Amino acid sequence: MSTVVWLEEVGKEDIPVVGGKGASLGEMIGIGVPVPGGFAVTAQAFRDFIERAGIAQQLFASLNVNVSNQESLLKAEAQAKKLIMEAKVPHDIEEAIKSRYNELCEREGEQVFVAVRSSATAEDLPDASFAGQQETYLNMRGADAVFDAVRKCWASLYGARAIFYRVEQGFDHEKVNLSAIVQIMVDSEKSGVMFSSQPSTGQPVVVIEAAWGLGETVVSGSVSPDNYEVDRSSRKIVNRYIASKEIMTVRDRTTGETVTIPVPADKKEAVVLTDSEILDLARYAEVLEKHYGMPQDIEFGVQGGKIYILQSRPITTIASGQKKGEPASSGKILISGLGASPGVATGEVRLISSSRDLDKIKQGDIMVTVMTMPDMVPGMRRAGAIVTDEGGMACHAAIVSRELGCPAVVGSKKATKVLKEGMLVTVDGTKGQVYEGRVVTEAAKASAAPTAGMAVSYKPITATEVKVNISEPSRAQAAAATLADGVGLLRIEHMILEMGKTPNYYIQNGLSEQYVDDLVKNIKVVADAFFPRPVWVRTLDAPTDEFRAMQGGEGEPHEHNPMLGWRGIRRDLTETDHFRLEVSAFKKLHQMGLTNVGIMLPLVQHFSELRRAKEIMVQEGLDLEKIDVGIMVETPAAALTIDEFIDEGLDFVSFGTNDLTQYTLAVDRNNENVAPLFTELHPAVIKLIEYVVERCRDAGVVTSICGQAGSYPEMAKRLVEIGISSISANIDAVAVVRETVARSELRMMLESLRE
Repeated sequence: MSTVVWLEEVGKEDIPVVGGKGASLGEMIGIGVPVPGGFAVTAQAFRDFIERAGIAQQLFASLNVNVSNQESLLKAEAQAKKLIMEAKVPHDIEEAIKSRYNELCEREGEQVFVAVRSSATAEDLPDASFAGQQETYLNMRGADAVFDAVRKCWASLYGARAIFYRVEQGFDHEKVNLSAIVQIMVDSEKSGVMFSSQPSTGQPVVVIEAAWGLGETVVSGSVSPDNYEVDRSSRKIVNRYIASKEIMTVRDRTTGETVTIPVPADKKEAVVLTDSEILDLARYAEVLEKHYGMPQDIEFGVQGGKIYILQSRPITTIASGQKKGEPASSGKILISGLGASPGVATGEVRLISSSRDLDKIKQGDIMVTVMTMPDMVPGMRRAGAIVTDEGGMACHAAIVSRELGCPAVVGSKKATKVLKEGMLVTVDGTKGQVYEGRVVTEAAKASAAPTAGMAVSYKPITATEVKVNISEPSRAQAAAATLADGVGLLRIEHMILEMGKTPNYYIQNGLSEQYVDDLVKNIKVVADAFFPRPVWVRTLDAPTDEFRAMQGGEGEPHEHNPMLGWRGIRRDLTETDHFRLEVSAFKKLHQMGLTNVGIMLPLVQHFSELRRAKEIMVQEGLDLEKIDVGIMVETPAAALTIDEFIDEGLDFVSFGTNDLTQYTLAVDRNNENVAPLFTELHPAVIKLIEYVVERCRDAGVVTSICGQAGSYPEMAKRLVEIGISSISANIDAVAVVRETVARSELRMMLESLRE
């Protein structure tokens, strides 16, 4: 197990090792985005610390409290943090952290200032923002100071707000670990946050917020930032709001400490970003959204005229929750600000100065405060709407409000002065306005309009099915809410990585039955959510380097290129004990009546692999007449010999375009030197897909795509023209892909009518 790893050594699949933040930073470095260098103290190092220090059992026991009881919650926080801060850190872990910091200084040629950031293994996932739940320590310098900051990050995993949030989100404390990211400090002259798509509606508009100094003031909401909008189709700045910036956070040149100072008079009303910086940032936002396949929430800094990307995570709030009402139409406007979370709500004002006032908020009240803090989330959950003096689209109030589906207006400057306790007001979170009294909405004026708050869904019927990809069972309900026609890809390896132990660990320790039961439990969540729609489950496809950091992974081989190594069906047919356990899980699911579960075999290259896999399934008691079995087409070999696979007998095929593209073009998609050459629309890739679809259609075999390219509208359009049976897209892309499919089918129909 590694205690520390360089950021350039990790990528987006390494969340179990370095958490969401660390994995994203490493991924961005890998594709050539300008990210400050550094290293991560792994989540396994943290777990090793609490186990070897002998505090794990006592630590987790202390967290078993009623989080709605503030006194119990604060007591749990104090006890857990005391355990972390007073326990003896093993000497080898402490030395590894200090030595790696010294290596970083040697790389840079000086003793550097660093930011030490918390990165939880359940953080920055597509369904939860974890905004403000763990701590960040800026401008740390010296090995001792860095080590102390890492320990404080570990302790922050058990802050009251973090404990509360995990319980509310359904995360098991014992399954959430923490990696500490140590990264060269960007001494930003200006900084901020941007969204690659509009964070409330998902429109293709880049929203950028910026202020002077370090970015903490923008993220915390302690300053109202400039706001710029860039239309991605025209690549033009379509809107800009220049705020009055009162304070800024900087590094004190004498002490090296982070301090907050007044903004110089000549900068208060000045534009923070130049037009060229705005457009450059918008391009980075678009690149990152395309790379990750979903809209991104991105932090940035500008030092010496150079842009640095400091973090990128999924936007968790687009179209989440029910919106309360429709945009208000008329009435006396009391205050205006930024519409940070859409919807309308009417209620009585409750002025909140700190978390001690939260008991005043009853269900549906309007919460008014200078700026929300993470410990105010319990009150925010009861509020009908939220209004703040400070903040922008990326502040805590905005992020959490969107996640809760609660209308919000931020950056009003004077809400706490104008709005009085008990006053009846209507908050329009779309327009960013607060009205006096109860304002009738546009929707209520029309007798046939739906009731305020009702969700109205529209799903165009298409001949080409539109399915959804799922990585985590916790995303099942969000995926089902897209009204997808089924699940085109459910990954087993992500479930195993979340367990923290390799399959061999279970087998060697006599825990095979537990392993099967865990697989059944996780797959069942998704199968239940979609029944009777099909759910295709891909068998194990984890490269050896992903298993190496887990319990039981000590014996994993070191491969020069794990992507070309012992993974997929190759591993299943050599470690047959494990494959048989997977088959046992599928058998149990079908015995439960979940006959919508199908088996998908990854990385096949020869029809004999399909034959052998089916033989094992039969030996384990699977009735192949009652379960769909298919293959991933990820290699040119599988594509060019598809007739042999059809003759062997299979129910479906699904294109894994990420691998199919890199194996066809001989381009490593993680190598920044050749990344521009990677395109799924290359004629050779398209010809392979066309050939397979044609042969399968003639044989009555269903075809699909579950690779990243399926989420791109331009590829979806091409696939419809080819005649593919279904397209499986990422959760956030289902609606867009479905619309693209519907338009493409309609256009083809109209063209046929003209002929």
